[in-house]
Amino acid sequence: MINKKISNLTKKRYRSEKRFKSYCITALVLAMAILFTLLSSITLSSLPAFTQTYIETDVYLDKKILDPGNTNDIEIIIKETAWRTLAKSSLKEMLPRVTDRKEKRELYGLVSVIAGDSIKNYVRENPYDIGKNVQIDIPSSDDIDLLMKGLIDRDLPEENRTVSNLQLEWLDQFIHEKRVSKHFAWKLFNHGDSREPEVAGLKGAIMGTLLTMFVTLVISFPIGVMTAVYLEEIAPQNRITDLIEVNINNLAAVPSIVFGLLGLAVFIGYFGMPRSAPLVGGIVLALMTLPIIIISTRASLASIPPSIREAAYGVGASQLQVITHHVLPLAIPGILTGTIIGIARAAGETAPLLMIGMMAFIVDTPQGITDKATVLPAQIYMWANNPERSFESLTSAAILILLIILITMNALAIYLRKKYERRW
Repeated sequence: MINKKISNLTKKRYRSEKRFKSYCITALVLAMAILFTLLSSITLSSLPAFTQTYIETDVYLDKKILDPGNTNDIEIIIKETAWRTLAKSSLKEMLPRVTDRKEKRELYGLVSVIAGDSIKNYVRENPYDIGKNVQIDIPSSDDIDLLMKGLIDRDLPEENRTVSNLQLEWLDQFIHEKRVSKHFAWKLFNHGDSREPEVAGLKGAIMGTLLTMFVTLVISFPIGVMTAVYLEEIAPQNRITDLIEVNINNLAAVPSIVFGLLGLAVFIGYFGMPRSAPLVGGIVLALMTLPIIIISTRASLASIPPSIREAAYGVGASQLQVITHHVLPLAIPGILTGTIIGIARAAGETAPLLMIGMMAFIVDTPQGITDKATVLPAQIYMWANNPERSFESLTSAAILILLIILITMNALAIYLRKKYERRW
């Protein structure tokens, strides 16, 4: 009777374990499915942003127009030529039957507002072609680009689409003449922000992010590590150190926008530091990252066996030698992991930077930490609020690039931990 009761209890326990295991597997599968859906959705919606449509245009580089003073100085030619006008006239020469003003506007609407820059860059790279007829690929307008990517239905009535029937006729002619092609959208990486989606790029935001993260790392890493070493290895255990530890733990849970308010009030308002600059953004994010680095560094130091310290003291090492020669080198994997994870978290922050003005529309690429700049999360936020349809794919592309950066940083943290980790 007792054996039968034990047998029933054992079977019941096994059933419970199987149910628990199935719940865990279900939760894991569900989490992976959600992650896969999110990443695949972002990737698919970002694909149109990585290609750009170009129209091959016949351009006569008339020396009388480009260099009327016969200076033969390429810098003067680049500076003084009306390149946009040259692009328009070249496009009109390809369709001489277009004479009406309205038709001209529609014709010029086939190409981007930076069409002249393409001709300018060609002349800069090929100055000996001045005086010749050449074929130059000019980027199309965002509407034509969307049409070629299938994001605008050409079968819709004319009043329901942004591309007119006349533009469709001209585009079909260019396609028949094999003048329309697609290339990788390098402008995404070598152009700054713009109101025009076919011109807008992430160069300024990427540089702003790198400069901001540089300031954050330079400030937070040494201060965080030294603070953790002092609290864990040197400071006596009393009420003051207990109070400091409690406040550090509380700071790790403070909403990030509070740090932005601090930066606005203190660094910009009181100290008069430049607004929208990586310097202020880096300081604010450093303050936000410090608690994470301190906590992770203390945990790494505490994981070092006491026997390491005792052995070092036993051979006559001083406290400074024990810390710098034995404890810190062994704690480096955990310190680096915590630092990289903290910096990665800071790289994805938007709220604190909103308060210090790094959400501004900035076209120029920052060259230093005091120049006006924006960062990738802020750029994503601004593009997501733009009503033009072309910015949808650009927003997804920016999100994908930011995710790649964050995943790379986390993967680096895991690699360093595995590479230098020691088991006791």
